[in-house]
Amino acid sequence: MTSKGACIVTGASQGIGRATAIALAAKREYSSIVLVSRNLEKLEETKALAGNPDNMFALPFDLEELEGIPAMVSSVVRDHGDIDLLVNVSGYADPKPLFETDAHSLEKTFRVNVFALTLMCREVAKNMRGHRCGKIINIASTAGSTPRPGWISYSSSKAAVISISQTLTAELAEYGVKVYCVSPGRCATDLRRKLAPEEDPAIIMQPEQVAEIIDNLSGDTGNALDGQDIVVRCQPRL
Repeated sequence: MTSKGACIVTGASQGIGRATAIALAAKREYSSIVLVSRNLEKLEETKALAGNPDNMFALPFDLEELEGIPAMVSSVVRDHGDIDLLVNVSGYADPKPLFETDAHSLEKTFRVNVFALTLMCREVAKNMRGHRCGKIINIASTAGSTPRPGWISYSSSKAAVISISQTLTAELAEYGVKVYCVSPGRCATDLRRKLAPEEDPAIIMQPEQVAEIIDNLSGDTGNALDGQDIVVRCQPRL
């Protein structure tokens, strides 16, 4: 039985976003789970893997289109009601060392990982403050808090996500909105394969393990963890 309003999961076409959407759907707590990504076909695959629940909806949208984010979030509220949970998973990586990094790489990385995430937080928080509750969970990375030579644009963007999350925890507290930051370590996603192409994905953390943490934070058990950089790591299997 549903007891909460709508939920938005960005980056739901693969990896941690897909695993999170499936985990949330299994609990049947949200009236609607809205899956956001550019690729409609992969969003439909996520729905199928979740068993095609009647409360899961695919919403194809390119988060690089920053100007369209307010209208997209407004459409979710119009079609699905108040939003109780936002999970910002969508990300982009272009791993290059400093001397090979150009303005385009920096701009695109920050456009997706930082600017779009911040605008999603802003627009969803506008709705959440109206009913004075809600949770926002931002996915950062351990690359944002420890040195990652050769990943300058990605690492700095994830450091920004950690800072944004901590700032919004304090800024949105008066509205009853809680903000969390989850920083996974090495995780077997398409993005990780781009960052570390020689790594064996079978021996590192899996998206489902991170999704379990996100699922727990979305419930009542996460009330004392907002405002922290929650690091999620698993030791590689040998």
